[in-house]
Amino acid sequence: MAKMMGPRFKESRRLGLNVCGHPKAMKRAVKGTARSDKKLTEYGKQLLEKQRLRAYYGVMEKQFVNYFLEAKKSKEQTGPALVKILESRLDNMTYRMGFASSIRQARQMVTHGHMLVNGKKVDIPSYRLSVGDQVALAPRGKKVDLFKDNYETNFVTSYPYISKDKDLKATFSAEINREDIPVEIEDQLIVEFYSKNM
Repeated sequence: MAKMMGPRFKESRRLGLNVCGHPKAMKRAVKGTARSDKKLTEYGKQLLEKQRLRAYYGVMEKQFVNYFLEAKKSKEQTGPALVKILESRLDNMTYRMGFASSIRQARQMVTHGHMLVNGKKVDIPSYRLSVGDQVALAPRGKKVDLFKDNYETNFVTSYPYISKDKDLKATFSAEINREDIPVEIEDQLIVEFYSKNM
């Protein structure tokens, strides 16, 4: 099973992601030593934001570009629409709902067939959930104590767009608002990056 952590430590440290609490990372995160604190060109800032968002959700570049193009066609602003698309992926929602302790672990759970969406097994991490979809552990997933422990210990963690039941089920219950997503990214820089480079 994937280690109980977010994106890989080196990548996290390099991009200034999820470093809180780790002693080595905290030393590096002192103001002025992190890469994001160094003087960057406008292009450099845009590229760094794009890389940070990609690393957070663990998405490959080609897939990320496709999500951007889809967000660009949507009726709302491109930046928030892109983050909402990424947030509604099955692997991410499995993590947000508390079945896994990291996005990497959630992705592994999905690919190994431990998750059900509306009662049907789905093993595609990029599967897009819609409002009203119910996510639950598959019968063989319920036999794994780690998954049950994750869900029970994360039961208090709540997001306005997720409602959780006691019996290892959670529902994508409402539309996602950008301000409810706990990802600190400047969406506009990513939009500017792709606008100039596509």
